[in-house]
Amino acid sequence: MIYFEERIDPDTFQKVQRVEQYIKAQNNPAIIEVVSSYRAIMLTIDITKSDLTYIIKALNLNQMDITKFNDTATPTQTINIPVLYGGSYGQDIQEVASHNNLTTKEVIRIHTENTYLIYMLGFMPGFPFLGGLDTQLHTPRRQEPRTSIHAGSVGIANNQTGLYPKQSPGGWQIIGRTPIRVFDIHREPMCLYDAGDYIKFYAIEVETYHRILDEQQYDDFDIEKWVKI
Repeated sequence: MIYFEERIDPDTFQKVQRVEQYIKAQNNPAIIEVVSSYRAIMLTIDITKSDLTYIIKALNLNQMDITKFNDTATPTQTINIPVLYGGSYGQDIQEVASHNNLTTKEVIRIHTENTYLIYMLGFMPGFPFLGGLDTQLHTPRRQEPRTSIHAGSVGIANNQTGLYPKQSPGGWQIIGRTPIRVFDIHREPMCLYDAGDYIKFYAIEVETYHRILDEQQYDDFDIEKWVKI
């Protein structure tokens, strides 16, 4: 493991991304996998191919010029995610509103105003851990996690927001749901986004929600019409 500063912010994330690029650029056959998170990088090493001490020495991280990877970063994109907020689709939105002395309309407005950086994908395939949640919406996790949360559910947990690509247990405060399949093993790419990309949520009405669900059943579904607006 390679650890960075003990904070979660875009500057630390940028350093993580640059070091990840640097390590991958070495094409070291003993490094099987490189996985980054908020403030750390995990290397999976094949010790039958090289000695760990030698790998550390070969990477020479203390001497790397982090700035040279500034302009070679993978291009990022902003994915727009339609969300039906409140009601049975976002059963905890009133809890988030009450905790922060807001109305549910204010919760929706604030949540859709920001553009969120994807720090990492984890927990399950396609689950984005997002930074940039307005402090006005910070809300603790539920005291009792649910045994099942609908696929597409958008939630808040402390200072983070994110969405569940698949049905799953979970303890986040659910404020809405997207009809978009953000992760689909039958699609290429399977996930609509990656770490380093951005997500922006926008509110839709129930009619639009069901329209997207209906359209999504067909092979000619134009997903970009909804996520690249």
